[in-house]
Amino acid sequence: MLATLALHMQTVAIGWQLYDLTGSAFDLGLVGLVQFVPVVVLTLVVGQVADRYDRRAVVVVCEVAQAGATAVLALGSLGGWLDRQGILTTVAVLGAARAFENPARAALVPRLVPLARLPRAIASVTSAGQSARIVGPALGGALYALGPTTVYVAVGALYLVGATLMALVHDAPPARAREELTPASLFSGIAFILHRRLLLGLMSLDLFAVLLGGATALLPIYARDILGTGPWGLGLLRAAPACGALAMSVVLTRRPVERGAGPAFFASVFVYGAATIVFGVSTGLGLSLAALGVLGASDLLSVVIRQSLVQIRTPDEMRGRVSAVHSLFTGTSNQLGEFESGLLAALFGAVPAVLIGGIGTIGVAALWMYRFPELRRFELADAHSSGDRL
Repeated sequence: MLATLALHMQTVAIGWQLYDLTGSAFDLGLVGLVQFVPVVVLTLVVGQVADRYDRRAVVVVCEVAQAGATAVLALGSLGGWLDRQGILTTVAVLGAARAFENPARAALVPRLVPLARLPRAIASVTSAGQSARIVGPALGGALYALGPTTVYVAVGALYLVGATLMALVHDAPPARAREELTPASLFSGIAFILHRRLLLGLMSLDLFAVLLGGATALLPIYARDILGTGPWGLGLLRAAPACGALAMSVVLTRRPVERGAGPAFFASVFVYGAATIVFGVSTGLGLSLAALGVLGASDLLSVVIRQSLVQIRTPDEMRGRVSAVHSLFTGTSNQLGEFESGLLAALFGAVPAVLIGGIGTIGVAALWMYRFPELRRFELADAHSSGDRL
């Protein structure tokens, strides 16, 4: 939770500082791209690390590394020598650290609770994370009034405290022979997903939906140029999706989706696209915040359904590698989606870029309903006993 809080405080500060330095929508998109590239390059490596080493230790090391990179941002801002290139380079380092952290952390969760209760557990964990997503942007925007250095110092401290608490988590990895490192084992996570159409359909749909719907990269433009607010307004806009997601996660901890998971997944993607369109045409802060809240709630529903099925259907000894590919399919689509939105905004303007993304998301969801009919029928309640039939 503290690491998530730090990440979203940092995101607000980096976005505002970079846009203030360059005034370029394309540069805002580059922030997403430089975080995406390390994940693509390191996918096969990070999965092996998560399956071969103590996943808890991997997370701790990664959070300490992020604290170090954030310290560079703080010193550069304080000394006045941090420029566009320095920000983008440091963001790439942060992206590489998260590339190692995310698969290890995702693969750790199923060992802490019984698989039958995993959907509820994922919703609970997500609820804590969404609380941090709400507080983080607002706190980052408020602290930015004291300068970016203040934000980065607070962020670095949060990473260090989070790493300390993660080190105290009790986890006893099962004893098993370490698999020989071969080309087949390197690509085994990819092969596992490609041979299971249900997982492939889920991940690829989310990839395209988030890739096309990356409107959050343009929030600094909307906050300053369209809605006429300052850093505080950007903080509210950043927090709005998390507010919607938190509300949805609270519902899911009490009423987890088991029956009708397939239709619920498609409905969430359609609503996500529609909310993106509403946000794109909005010129009022209230409507924009409401649209982003609905966007966050629908995204959270799809995330919980997808993550639950992936973790339930993956053996523990494979979870690191599958989670790494999962991050490539879904998590990094956020960063690549930010680049796509920044590029379209530079070419056509912010509003057309957001509208293209929302309409494209709805179109892809309709296509996937036709191409992957099994997605319309799957049930989380049956996933424990379905074996490999899907």
